[in-house]
Amino acid sequence: MYSKSGSKAYAQVDLESQLAGASPHELITMLYEGANNAVLRAKIYFEMGNIAKRGEMISRAINIIDNGLRTSLDHEKGQHIAEDLERLYDYMSRTLLDANRQNSPDGLTSVSEILTNLATTWKEIEPKKRLENYG
Repeated sequence: MYSKSGSKAYAQVDLESQLAGASPHELITMLYEGANNAVLRAKIYFEMGNIAKRGEMISRAINIIDNGLRTSLDHEKGQHIAEDLERLYDYMSRTLLDANRQNSPDGLTSVSEILTNLATTWKEIEPKKRLENYG
């Protein structure tokens, strides 16, 4: 009992430390990874037949997409990119909701692939990496 709650507390402190020291760019990376992690866990719960946990993970992924990634969009600086990402985030949220409602895990694979591609691309444009490549 104590080791489980102790490890949870340690993980929470570790996460809070990472968040406190993260740049805005790193925070977006964490959001992509968190959403994808939730989607991948939902896939596992689909296979196990655990409907409650599956729904919890899908809800977590949607929450990260809608309340983290979508709200971080800057429609003034990168209007066209922000609009495209807005549509993509909307598509992912709807696909996750439909997958859960229709009891079909196929949409989860599609969303996971999109999140992986976005995270990889986002990491490639990290400001520090650009400076190192040109400096």
